Amino acid sequence: MERLFETRPWIRVGGVLLALLVGYGVVELALRSGWIGRYGENVLMAIGINVLLAVSLHVILGLAGQFSIGQAGFLAVGAYTSAVVTTRLDMPFELALLAAVVVSVLMGLLVGLPTLRLRGDYLAIATLGFAEIVRISLLNIDYVGGAAGMQLPHLTTWTHLFLSLVLVFTLVLTFTHSAYGRATLAVREDEIAAEAVGISPTFVKVFAFALGAGIAGLAGGLYAHTFYVIQPVDFGFLKSFEILVFVVLGGIGSLSGATLAAVLLTILSTYLQQFPEIRMILYSVALILIMLFRPQGLLGDREFGDLLSVFRPKKEAGVR
Repeated sequence: MERLFETRPWIRVGGVLLALLVGYGVVELALRSGWIGRYGENVLMAIGINVLLAVSLHVILGLAGQFSIGQAGFLAVGAYTSAVVTTRLDMPFELALLAAVVVSVLMGLLVGLPTLRLRGDYLAIATLGFAEIVRISLLNIDYVGGAAGMQLPHLTTWTHLFLSLVLVFTLVLTFTHSAYGRATLAVREDEIAAEAVGISPTFVKVFAFALGAGIAGLAGGLYAHTFYVIQPVDFGFLKSFEILVFVVLGGIGSLSGATLAAVLLTILSTYLQQFPEIRMILYSVALILIMLFRPQGLLGDREFGDLLSVFRPKKEAGVR
């Protein structure tokens, strides 16, 4: 069977497409039939949006090795851009999502060009400063509601979320296995050696930073039209820290790990909402226990495909 997949890759592609269609159809049917109620739909949306945010930071930190803690700033840029496009300019939601991505990418380029000359803690502080500038600016702009925020219609559907996830994962996986992706990994491992073989570290890092910013902006557009109200307080340091936890807990460098951590922590956080008095304490204790017993993250630097390889028959030594 494995040889069949290797000689005919279209069978594997067809299988993936079939699985995606079945998954989409099952969830859509459950939503339409009422088996998944309004609460379950909100949880589903929160999981999908957090997965997008985890992937956005995975591109910057996991692939490019740049320690950024300002993803909440790009999330806010995407959320408010889509909100203005739909409510102030009265344009379609799909166009608002596109605008959120474009503005976030431009903002990523604007921030990345000067700040990516920094490294480590200095870069983290600079990106945190960017996120705070965005938040404080939104607090003082009456056009977007100031501290009261904006009330928005519920426009995000399961179809929007599903297509966004498929698009983003396809884009990131294609980028990771492309020449630019390998150059990005080379810069992450050893910037000086990568530069010595002709790779421009500045170009690679800014490209990854802008790509991650665009994905976070897309997540912001979906977020804004899921929960009816957006406020500057939703995009503070704690949100950036939460996104960072997704990537670190899942395993830095593992797209599968970041995705898994985002799903598990979103479910855990949702469940703990029933215990508001001790929610953050339990959440923090869970994180501490996981990091004590699994400091490299849930999957380390491996992907789901690597884990499945243990079930494949081993080839004999010397046999190709």
